[in-house]
Amino acid sequence: MSPEREWWLRVPGVLVRPRNVFLALRITDSDDLDARQEPVLLLVILAGMAGVLSTTAWDGILDPGAAGGVTVDWLTFVVLTFVAGALEGAAAYFVVGCALYLGARGMGSLGTARLARQVLAFSCAPLALSLFVTLPVGLAAFGGDLFRTGGRDSGVGGQVYLAWRLVFVLWSLGLLVYGIRTVYGWTWGRAAGAVGLLAVFLAGFVVLTTVL
Repeated sequence: MSPEREWWLRVPGVLVRPRNVFLALRITDSDDLDARQEPVLLLVILAGMAGVLSTTAWDGILDPGAAGGVTVDWLTFVVLTFVAGALEGAAAYFVVGCALYLGARGMGSLGTARLARQVLAFSCAPLALSLFVTLPVGLAAFGGDLFRTGGRDSGVGGQVYLAWRLVFVLWSLGLLVYGIRTVYGWTWGRAAGAVGLLAVFLAGFVVLTTVL
């Protein structure tokens, strides 16, 4: 089996057998590293799209005149979500990936920044999955109100839907800690420490960008 095919199979595999996938990230062969690029890109885009759909801007994007006085139709909605998701995913891949690298270094890792980013990407597989699991259900339950201010999703049903989406966020966070532990061969406490440093570096980055 080619390395490319193996890595495509590892995209869904990380959801059920994450240890095998994270251990495979330790391989430093150039062909294997190249074979990961497209699966990582897919995960980054899909997770970015899922993230965009959770923003306040998208909560009312279908409101009349929401986009600079223009009413967004469904085709434009899909295009905007894809483009914004790709941009947000790429930004998170490098910014959060850099913070993870610094956090891992702070806990004694000698791994590369590329490895840290790839751990992050595969940890976001549950977020990528949520795009296909939660969105169709939300649209079936609330229709276009899911992306309009007020409407049927503003009650208890909407809160239940939000809680369900948060399950995938927590799943990704747990997978990140597990991935760090597996890739670097650390204890749970050391892996959690790296995530804690990640949060500190991200908070510093947010403060710095706000001040500047």
